[in-house]
Amino acid sequence: MVTERHAVAYYRVSTKKQGKSGLGLKAQSDAVRLYKRIHKINLAKEFVEIESGKKNKRPVLKDALEYCKKENTLLLIAKLDRLGRNVAFISSLMESKVDFVAVDNPEASPLLLHILAAIAEHERQAISTRTKEALQVAKKKGKILGKNGYILSKKNREDSLRFAKKMNPIIEKLERQGFKTIRQITEELNRRKIPTFRKKDHKWHVATVYKIIKVLISNNNSNHLKI
Repeated sequence: MVTERHAVAYYRVSTKKQGKSGLGLKAQSDAVRLYKRIHKINLAKEFVEIESGKKNKRPVLKDALEYCKKENTLLLIAKLDRLGRNVAFISSLMESKVDFVAVDNPEASPLLLHILAAIAEHERQAISTRTKEALQVAKKKGKILGKNGYILSKKNREDSLRFAKKMNPIIEKLERQGFKTIRQITEELNRRKIPTFRKKDHKWHVATVYKIIKVLISNNNSNHLKI
């Protein structure tokens, strides 16, 4: 009769969004459950860490390791890179005396684990370098880098143009009413509490009105106004 061995599972996802949605988490869980079923292992506990792979501080992993030491259980990880793409981190884990298995490489020797960790670390550094170089190239080409890169900057320009066109009849009406300079129009917009682009901020500034006029002129939607 084969005696079941007890084990705990450690899963790591990079963001809270992945943690809540189960994205990435389910694949890890499925891999671990398949392994434990094949090898007659009883899964006693599961630990889920939400942390970037670049960071070595893993409080949940620390708890999992302490549990393994106390209960003399095996630690199961779906993939080696879930532990971390850092050779020193993998080395310290191996020196913790906790018996662990990377399900994607269950027969891996300590030497192979070091090699795989080194490859993963090299890959992370290469990706980081390529990303930085790509951002520098984009910046030199005049692309505005925002939260979502060039696509976001393009959307912002389109939104600004739509708002400028919306403001065009209001500005023209003020001009017909005798407000001939940008400063006069700015003061009148504030007096009438006309919402700005951000809506929550009802304070207009000369520079803001000037930018709207500039956008309208460049798109042939307005006559020139004096400051």
